[in-house]
Amino acid sequence: MSVRLAVAAILIPAALILGACGSSSSSSSSTTAASTTKSASAATTCTKANLSLLSAGKLTVGTDKPAYPPYFDSDTPSNGKGFESAVAYAIAQQLGFTPAEVTWTVVPFNSSYAPGPKKFDLDLNQISISPARAKRVDFSKPYYTAPQAVVALKKSAAASATSLAALKSTKLGVQLGTTSLDAANATIQPSAQPQVFNDSNDVVRALKTGRVDAVVVDLPTAFYLTAAQVPAAKIVGQFAAPGGDAWGAVLQKDSKLTPCVDQAVEKLTSSGELKAIEAKWMGTAAGAPELR
Repeated sequence: MSVRLAVAAILIPAALILGACGSSSSSSSSTTAASTTKSASAATTCTKANLSLLSAGKLTVGTDKPAYPPYFDSDTPSNGKGFESAVAYAIAQQLGFTPAEVTWTVVPFNSSYAPGPKKFDLDLNQISISPARAKRVDFSKPYYTAPQAVVALKKSAAASATSLAALKSTKLGVQLGTTSLDAANATIQPSAQPQVFNDSNDVVRALKTGRVDAVVVDLPTAFYLTAAQVPAAKIVGQFAAPGGDAWGAVLQKDSKLTPCVDQAVEKLTSSGELKAIEAKWMGTAAGAPELR
């Protein structure tokens, strides 16, 4: 009991105190009962039979094509291999679905968070949570937070940069619609506007051909890019995006499924399963020094 409440209790006549105690007990019981009912209702709503789905009995998950490692393996989201494929199936399991009850559909990156009806229940495609996007779609609670990274051709001057300031005059490339453009402008503050490309393939092609000296991507993509797509490039370093770069599953705006997916992500986080999936498929940030 606080000091203010203790003093008030001393000043109130005994009869009123007795009355207040009775009222408080009743109110407390009512509140507890209401809370319990609400929790039970939420639990019931999130049972598989009560989920609001695109197709009854099926969880439809969207992602882009091609689907690259380390998020997906062999361009086959349905095989359960790769970080986001594994996360999707873990969420599905929390919601009561077997792997056979999960179906995948191709959704271009920019279409996933565009306004309007969706052809998926949820979409996982390294989509950063942002206020602007959240006006058009729902986001689940974050399942991963990634820093940004700079990847440069080994032969370029940018490859030897050890600070953000040293990258100001670098000819940078970024993908349209990603948070990398905002991150580059706000954090690196280049002297010339970065070149913007329609998709990740164009970004990779621009780096390979030397059309740009370096590109800004999220760190997991940077590891794959240098390992498999552009061996002639290296990770210059990583840096934190403004406000962080948290990824969430995308759902249709005001979807009744959103609180259930949130609940699934929270359980995967608290149990440590999400961290284990991340460790298995994403690896560590070793070899990517922090740029300041």
